[in-house]
Amino acid sequence: MSAGDQYSLQVSAGPDPDEVEHHESGEIGPTGRPYREVPEPKPLDRHGPATVIAVCNQKGGVGKTTSTINLGAALAEYGRRVLLVDLDPQGALSAGLGVPHHELEQTVYNLLVPPQVATDEVLMRTRVDGLDLLPSNIDLSAAEIQLVSEVGREQALARALHPVLDRYDVVLIDCQPSLGLLTVNALACADTVLIPMECEYFSLRGLALLTDTIDKVRDRLNPRLELGGILVTMFDARTLHSREVMSRVVEVFGDAVYDTVITRTVRFPETSVAGEPITSWAPKSAGAKAYRALAREVIARNVKQT
Repeated sequence: MSAGDQYSLQVSAGPDPDEVEHHESGEIGPTGRPYREVPEPKPLDRHGPATVIAVCNQKGGVGKTTSTINLGAALAEYGRRVLLVDLDPQGALSAGLGVPHHELEQTVYNLLVPPQVATDEVLMRTRVDGLDLLPSNIDLSAAEIQLVSEVGREQALARALHPVLDRYDVVLIDCQPSLGLLTVNALACADTVLIPMECEYFSLRGLALLTDTIDKVRDRLNPRLELGGILVTMFDARTLHSREVMSRVVEVFGDAVYDTVITRTVRFPETSVAGEPITSWAPKSAGAKAYRALAREVIARNVKQT
């Protein structure tokens, strides 16, 4: 896992997310605006087809992997069947779920590069009920070069995921910290993009490049692609800098900024060592409750209702 993602994160969504629907009108959250009402997710009587969400930012260390794991686990708690796709050659997502990814013979690499294997040969169960994984390791670093000469190279991931989309409600793709061909593959098959953004000035500048890439992919490869939301991370309400950056992000992106905000802490690495999401490692913790609040937002705003 990258140093930035190993840096501890904890989520803050203001009051207990279990009481989010009881907020009084006008109550101000960490984004500086009133909390929006988020309904309790309804149970599903059937599953699929999946909403594909690319968790993407070309800047490293912003909490992509941490948020992908814990959002996925929280969505599974709400009865959604979730598939996590590790599209980073570092294999941080796989490692964070306790998978010995360096020892694997079949990974996402084998789904993308000829001769491709069947998706079911790579699919793995995790310790969390309803949460599956397509793992990755350093082999994936070669895929970007090998795909260059392939016809339809931007659609390689879409072709690999297509056979299993009807089994899941949500697919979360943990992208590598770049805007290369692997990330374009994720955007080309995604319905929405979730952008974790460190609450720091240079991260704010980098958002322009990322949103420009999203626009190009929408125009040229994937007309249905939308910006699902921006998740502000590394927030420290004690510093003027964080508050100014937060204010600017909300000013520019408005309702696209999730009400749930990620703040700094020194405890989160324990979950990485344990190879579990915080929702199972410390289910009653503030971080676990708040990731559930984020899951509620994502279900309400981004996930197809079946």
